[in-house]
Amino acid sequence: MGLEFLPTHSRVLNMSDKQLLHLVIGGRVTDPRGVEFQDLKDIHTVGFYASFEEAEEAWRSWAQRTVDDAEMKYVIVHLHKLLEPKLP
Repeated sequence: MGLEFLPTHSRVLNMSDKQLLHLVIGGRVTDPRGVEFQDLKDIHTVGFYASFEEAEEAWRSWAQRTVDDAEMKYVIVHLHKLLEPKLP
C-alpha cells in the first residue's frame, strides 16, 4: 500500500464546508506530561473524525475511562494540518 495524494479542488471551500481530518489515539506514556508512548505497538487507535468536535467527544470518552491511570493518555492528532499545512 503506497502513499495516496489528495486531489486539489478547483473551487475554494469555506472552512465549515471542508473536512478537517482528526485522529484520536491513546496508550501508555513514559511521562504523563508528554506524548512519548511506551510501546508503539500497543497504541489504541480510537478512530478518524471529520471535525474537531467529533474527535473531542471520542477523546473525552476514552480519557474519562482512564482518568485514574496517570500513565494512560489519549490525544487528538490534527491530520488535516499535516496533509495540508497551509490551511489556517
